[in-house]
Amino acid sequence: MRILFIGDVVSMAGCQFIREHLPGLRKSWELDFVIANGENSADGNGITPKSADHLLDSGIDCLTTGNHVFRRREVYPYLEREEAVIRPANYNENTPGRGYTVLEKGKYRVFVFNLMGTVYMQPLANPFLTADEVLRHNDCPVSLLDFHAEATGEKAALAHYLDGRVTAVLGTHTHVPTADACILPKGTGFISDAGMTGPENSILGIRPDIAITKMRDNLPVRFEYAQTPIRMDCVLLDIDYSMGKLTKIEHLCVQ
Repeated sequence: MRILFIGDVVSMAGCQFIREHLPGLRKSWELDFVIANGENSADGNGITPKSADHLLDSGIDCLTTGNHVFRRREVYPYLEREEAVIRPANYNENTPGRGYTVLEKGKYRVFVFNLMGTVYMQPLANPFLTADEVLRHNDCPVSLLDFHAEATGEKAALAHYLDGRVTAVLGTHTHVPTADACILPKGTGFISDAGMTGPENSILGIRPDIAITKMRDNLPVRFEYAQTPIRMDCVLLDIDYSMGKLTKIEHLCVQ
């Protein structure tokens, strides 16, 4: 079994890159499922029904999100009805949407859940305890977590906490791919951050001159996405489905 996880999709330019390249990759890489973080997929930040549908129609089976998921109010009812788009499970239970979903195709069933870190981020429910609660709902051989967090240490700690209990813990949020893809001692795959699908010559997707102005002058600016060639950071997972065990994890970049 082979699953592709795509790092944070930035803007409709990132969405369009996926539409142009993913069908061919699904065939050539023999992908069974494709999951992507879509919380920045809408122009102007956040996720909208339009950007989510664009990605799902392009061949993505599930979209995870993060701290920008509720930035656009038009997505609230969409999150309630679309089971393929999930938000971090450690948000308050009264917030729209759900924190996990099950992907099914033929004999394959995959449990996907989403959590957000609390170090340098919003004071949500404890992700460790929330993971314990969410996993009580899992009866699938394969389970994947998108852990949307700032601190590398928090990501690594949760991955080790879940080692042997989930198939992979895949970090998102920083938009910068890390070089620590590995299989932990009890068999769980881990990478601190999968990276992003967005403008290559940019500051996390933003035009460099705008990001520099904000940091240099400490004054409000209007962010604009860089208009440069797109790169797609992703993580390829090879899994022994009968055992529910990861056999290989590899970070890749498509340009």
